[in-house]
Amino acid sequence: MITELILKLIKSPPSFSKKQLIYYGFPTSTFIFYYVVWPRIKRGLRRLLTEEEELPETDVDVTNDITWVHGFSGLIGKTPMVRLKSLSDATGCNILAKVEYLNPGGSGHDRTVLQIIEDCEKRGLLREGGALVEGSNEKNWLWDVSLALICRSRGYRCILVMPPGLSEKKMEYLKKIGAEIKFLKPSNVENSGDYYKAAEQLAKSVSGAVFVDQYNSTFDYRAHYTRTAPEIWAQTKGFIDAFVAGARTGGLIAGMSKFLKWKNPKIQVFLVDPPGSCISRKVKHGVYSAEEQFEQIIQKQRYMSIVEDIGSERSTQKLQKAEIDDAYKIPDQTTVHMAHFLLKKEGLFVGTSSAICCVGAVLAAQKLGPGHTVVTVLSDSGLGQVDSFWDRAYIEKWGLQWPESRQIQSIDFLYDMPKSNSGTESDSHTDEGSGSSGWHL
Repeated sequence: MITELILKLIKSPPSFSKKQLIYYGFPTSTFIFYYVVWPRIKRGLRRLLTEEEELPETDVDVTNDITWVHGFSGLIGKTPMVRLKSLSDATGCNILAKVEYLNPGGSGHDRTVLQIIEDCEKRGLLREGGALVEGSNEKNWLWDVSLALICRSRGYRCILVMPPGLSEKKMEYLKKIGAEIKFLKPSNVENSGDYYKAAEQLAKSVSGAVFVDQYNSTFDYRAHYTRTAPEIWAQTKGFIDAFVAGARTGGLIAGMSKFLKWKNPKIQVFLVDPPGSCISRKVKHGVYSAEEQFEQIIQKQRYMSIVEDIGSERSTQKLQKAEIDDAYKIPDQTTVHMAHFLLKKEGLFVGTSSAICCVGAVLAAQKLGPGHTVVTVLSDSGLGQVDSFWDRAYIEKWGLQWPESRQIQSIDFLYDMPKSNSGTESDSHTDEGSGSSGWHL
């Protein structure tokens, strides 16, 4: 119908007098000029005078995507997963990393602390004005940060009991975010208890306080089983062949291994361990002692690692629940090289525990062969270790080498891993939970 009308108008166009043309034409031309021609002229003049780039028009409706979370706790979890292209290309596998240091507290410990507080609130153990009390040390700094921040966001006190040795920068940071720090002094009385026992005693004397007891509690195991593991399973759509992580209390690797092997028993779980830690020896040989500890008897000097937040000299019930297929003892020098490699190739500025996990991911990928998917965790950023792990003088103090550019062009540094560190720290450093010298408030 419309087509016939148009054809008819083309064949027999209507005739207008001059009066009719003026009457109808002037408003029409004015409309066209004002709404069509003039906007184009204005845009052209604006670009000419201000040299601004014209933004493309968009028809994307974002109104339905606007959302928000409730407070600090709402920011925890749902961290992204990144494919590490350089490591994936080098191994022929998909090496994926869950970026846990993007949690608001800077680590995956946020998940555990939130689990602790929510459980204690449900059980009526934590109420307004209450406190969480924990024994800790410098190696557990990220754990302390999570405790302090989440306690502050929920209106609770955070009391940390520590031995001496915490760096001034870390101490000031913890104080600024609300932590109350109780330092301990060495006691001459043997077996008087360590700082964990001191923290437990302090919690009993503080009204409304709860002793966190990170080693013996199961909060982290449940947090990673119910939150972290399902996230990873969803992000990979179940296409995962191996998971790699370190352990301190064992909650992460225990929760992850239990969930993943429940979903798919064929998934392999690998543990990475720094020098001086006993966990890998327990996994591989069933003996909970480190080779370096035998050296200590001769040298009478504690052997330590530069790696923070991973490694332990004690067993936990959570760790015994972990279903681990194999373990790798990673030298500190290799961890240093991997961190610099990731910065050079991926632009990722990671900390010690993230770097050592990536070393383990490559070793697991090489064991499985090309075509597999290996997932690991980036649990710490290098921002918190600028004056230690990322300081050349600090690295060389440990007897380690600051990597040169030519040494991190590829992952060849993995094929020349030293058996152990070439240097040790002084006797003043003490690993967590040693209790050999005794501590008191």
